[in-house]
Amino acid sequence: MNSKAWPFEEARKLLKRWADGKPNGEPIVFETGYGPSGLPHIGTFTEVLRTTWVRRAFETLTGGEVPTRLIAFSDDMDGLRKVPDNVPHQEMLAEHLGRPLTRVPDPFGTHESFAHHNNAMLRRFLDRFGFHYEFLSASDCYAAGRFDETLRQVLRKWDDILAVMLPTLREERRQTYSPVLPVSPTSGRVLQVPVRVVDAEAGTIAFTDEDGQEVTQSALGGLSKLQWKVDWAMRWVALGVDYEMAGKDLIDSTIQSGKIARILGGRPPEGFNYEMFLDEKGEKISKSKGNGLSLEEWLTYGSEKSLEFYLYREPKKAKSLHLGLIPRAVDEYWQFREKWPEQPAEQRLGNPVHHIHNGEVPEPYSLPVNFGLLLNLTSLPGCADRATAWNFVRRYNPACSPDSNPELDELIGLAVNYARDFVAPTLKRRAPVGHEADALRDLDALLSRLPAGASAEDIQNQVFEIGKRYPFESLRHWFQALYETLLGSSQGPRMGSFIALYGVENTRRLIAEALAVG
Repeated sequence: MNSKAWPFEEARKLLKRWADGKPNGEPIVFETGYGPSGLPHIGTFTEVLRTTWVRRAFETLTGGEVPTRLIAFSDDMDGLRKVPDNVPHQEMLAEHLGRPLTRVPDPFGTHESFAHHNNAMLRRFLDRFGFHYEFLSASDCYAAGRFDETLRQVLRKWDDILAVMLPTLREERRQTYSPVLPVSPTSGRVLQVPVRVVDAEAGTIAFTDEDGQEVTQSALGGLSKLQWKVDWAMRWVALGVDYEMAGKDLIDSTIQSGKIARILGGRPPEGFNYEMFLDEKGEKISKSKGNGLSLEEWLTYGSEKSLEFYLYREPKKAKSLHLGLIPRAVDEYWQFREKWPEQPAEQRLGNPVHHIHNGEVPEPYSLPVNFGLLLNLTSLPGCADRATAWNFVRRYNPACSPDSNPELDELIGLAVNYARDFVAPTLKRRAPVGHEADALRDLDALLSRLPAGASAEDIQNQVFEIGKRYPFESLRHWFQALYETLLGSSQGPRMGSFIALYGVENTRRLIAEALAVG
């Protein structure tokens, strides 16, 4: 109840919202929304993940005695406004601009429609991570009449809704704005045209079709959909949504939709506005641009838990999202996991791994080698495969094996992938200069005298001492010289740990190669 961890802060909003519980023991409804106009990316997945953390926090606060539901809602009745840059058969898709996404052919040829394809991708993502959710399709809900009663209420409150929306629009847009978007009976497109309410109770509307014909038809049963902000409000009311977070770019939409929800007789949900993800260039990630990072890309190089760790932290702060972040995310996840068992309760509740594992953080709490060290190892010639890397790890820690430590085995495989694609191609060893060569000879002599089984800490201390004997600007410059001459990088691991893992004789061979170049 006092934790400052953001999922608990959000969950307490729901306790305040329903201090005596929802009527008739109804479940607390969490919702996330997805627009399937482009391929799903991590930003899409993140909203479900973060909402799940709030849901779990609420269940913790209520002892699991209050039922909850999580709806993953797809806005798949939206008209296709733009052809995404990252899909095939773009000319074919362009022919279907304006049609509901569930009626646009699948350019990949595997599903009933483009929306069905993208919805299936989203559900695969969510299922992979074990989310408990209910998937709802806007097209299905509209067509089945699930929204009909709330749609009638939109028609009844037409003027009140216009009073909210029109002041937010430019003059030109005001002339054609309508809360309801009818589906053309001739072209099947979702139309942005002025609409007149004929009979709110019967649900009938009138409008001018694309061919100039005046049409009077029902707005119910999937023959129309609502304009975005009205649609969002209608959905909150129709589905009884209690909690939904949204991106910072939707702050204005949240405000207007909240007003409309009240007009419709409902209550806007609790939630907060999170910051957006940015790509490597600092630009907002967009489904249509396809400049986002896919789940498959992250999981080729980093663990699932490292992704969840990165997505948990500071949701109200803009974050870059690219492959270069993975090594740090992997190691920081394990650093926080190692701290968890020794922390007092209040610190545990603020530890990201507590939420990632729903309070049941598994053993082991730490690994014998970190991801950064594995990257340095697997970047070296002759070490770029899982089996070879395991030979080094077993020599370093004989108690380890793939069977006894499957998480380490996974990380070794991921390190091999990352080192192969992003580290090894950039490495370029330089020759030592001046006193660097003398220091390397001194290090080689030291290594030749090391007793068998010297610890990583002992080796690290000896390396420090050698650096102090030479006129390096600082010890940092000594270690940088080691990284650049032995590993070909300006940054690197704790040398004591690296030498213990890679082996004294192998390290001496690296030194000999560096001195030979010099």
